[in-house]
Amino acid sequence: MNEKRLRKAAQLLRMAQHVIALTGAGISVDSGIPAFRGAQGLWDRYDPAEYAHISSFTANPGKVWGMLKELYQIMEKAQPNPAHYALARLEELGILKALVTQNVDGLHQKAGSRRVIEFHGNGETLICLSCGKEYPVKEMALETLPPLCPSCQGVLKPQVVFFGEPIPPQALEEAFREADECDVMLVVGTSAQVYPAADLPRRVAWSGGSII
Repeated sequence: MNEKRLRKAAQLLRMAQHVIALTGAGISVDSGIPAFRGAQGLWDRYDPAEYAHISSFTANPGKVWGMLKELYQIMEKAQPNPAHYALARLEELGILKALVTQNVDGLHQKAGSRRVIEFHGNGETLICLSCGKEYPVKEMALETLPPLCPSCQGVLKPQVVFFGEPIPPQALEEAFREADECDVMLVVGTSAQVYPAADLPRRVAWSGGSII
């Protein structure tokens, strides 16, 4: 972003009444977490049709957990980068009212953001597909894949949204409500082309808001 655009963005933020942010995988690349799409993205090595669809998980959870374990090992070491801290600071200053993220790495919370709407869930919790019990991933050994529920031996799945699964209704409702109130949206680390997340900046633009 050149200096002229930076000045324009700063002016919009100063004048705005309700600023929200939409973030995607790109914001966490500098924290060591690979993006899913693009050069050297996760989907270059793992076909999303085989590893990211809920039908693939239910058909062969051990195979999908091979990818998930690798991703968990990366996320365990990851720390927030300046972009995460900048958004947390904007919230602290009262400028940023809410942050909608497509990420499941929890780095916004680690950076200090409190008003976080997790569009695709959070990887810190596993849920049993048989009995519904939930477990912190840190308490579960990922040596035997897939990990199994200690209570019923059902398959454990991260509390994240796979392709073919709906966005959590509460997150969807909150995100759309924030977008409808928003007059300036910061879009960071995402192309915002995948629905329904792509609807958020469009809703802001349709109501006369600005996108940065």
